[in-house]
Amino acid sequence: MKSKSFGAVRPLEPGARVALVAPSGILPDPAHVARAEENARSLGWTPILGENVSALHGYLAGTDEQRLADLNRSLADDTIDAIWCVRGGYGAMRLLAEIDYAALKANPRPLVGFSDITAFHAAIHRECGIVSFHGPTARGELSDFSRESLVRAVVEQSDSCGVADGGRVLRKGRTRGRLAGGNLALVSSLMGTPYSVDFDGAILILEDIDEAVYRVDRMLRQLVLSGALSRCVALVAGDFRPPAGETEVDNRSIDDVIAEAADLAGIPCFSGAPFGHIRDQWTLPLGAIAEMDTDDLSLHVVGA
Repeated sequence: MKSKSFGAVRPLEPGARVALVAPSGILPDPAHVARAEENARSLGWTPILGENVSALHGYLAGTDEQRLADLNRSLADDTIDAIWCVRGGYGAMRLLAEIDYAALKANPRPLVGFSDITAFHAAIHRECGIVSFHGPTARGELSDFSRESLVRAVVEQSDSCGVADGGRVLRKGRTRGRLAGGNLALVSSLMGTPYSVDFDGAILILEDIDEAVYRVDRMLRQLVLSGALSRCVALVAGDFRPPAGETEVDNRSIDDVIAEAADLAGIPCFSGAPFGHIRDQWTLPLGAIAEMDTDDLSLHVVGA
């Protein structure tokens, strides 16, 4: 497919030097670091491991200073072609005020990750106005599906999405807008800060894991009551996997509360798109323009 061109962010080429950083939670197994390096090599890239990737500080992969140093060192190094976060967890939003956005804006490069890395995606859009990539973390076991979507996004800069096989229509409609969002817990936590997701005209993508239905309901209600959701043009829900064995006395499902939120906002919505804490996931270029259509359960990237 013809390249869409994601603005100033350059596509990755063979031999690209890719910084592997751990800005959030700890890496409990040294094999995860080895897998991250191997994943980069398997894509034809040269992995550059952050000095503090294996650091420990409670539930964080090192102190804020250590994690920030790895990230900012990568941003300041013009020989680094991309930054691939090794895992999510928690901790990215602790770094937002001190990130060297000027270096990234001066030399725009792909930043890839999901879950807790949602905080970086929102902040990068606010501070730099460039595309960043909601995609697999570097330590993950890349399926063929995930690998192909990642390559389409960061190498070919083409449509990395498509039809959501097994998706479910929650509110009919077709629209075009800018991709934004990520992990629901982070999207809601960032509201009221300078780094909040930019909801205006957005096709909002949301995913989460291990959140009870009532907690998803509560976070979505925050988006509704604040008016944020009604500023979006559509909602596309990825994988929402509640805690194992969870039951609700009224038997409400995740789809029930997502559909209710979409109805209140008056926007089209489908769920079951392949992104989130699952093996087969799309890489979504946040900040790029996409079209969604509930008739065929599709989301297509059309340009920057």
